[in-house]
Amino acid sequence: MAIVLPNRLLTLYALEHPWTRDANGIPVPPNPNQQREQRGSWPGSALEQPDATWSLRLDPAAWPVEPSDVVTDETGMTWTITTARLHQVPGCPAVDYVQATATRNPPDVP
Repeated sequence: MAIVLPNRLLTLYALEHPWTRDANGIPVPPNPNQQREQRGSWPGSALEQPDATWSLRLDPAAWPVEPSDVVTDETGMTWTITTARLHQVPGCPAVDYVQATATRNPPDVP
């Protein structure tokens, strides 16, 4: 297992969570024109993967993070979250983090 150190300041912009549910219990996404709320900025990392996706590491204070949330850094790069998972180590909260997979906006085109 590798240790990933922070390499930039990441800001999370999140839609309202959890989504409301319809009469059948199916989650209904919010209006796509809804303004995302800035949840905060924390040291984190963003590493491009061989398949052109990005692996992001966020502070656990950013949780909950859901697909379609947006992350930016101090240079203006922007990513849309596709998956996110909170990693917690019992008894050692100093090493907790949010692991996210994201796509860059706009994507790199060769």
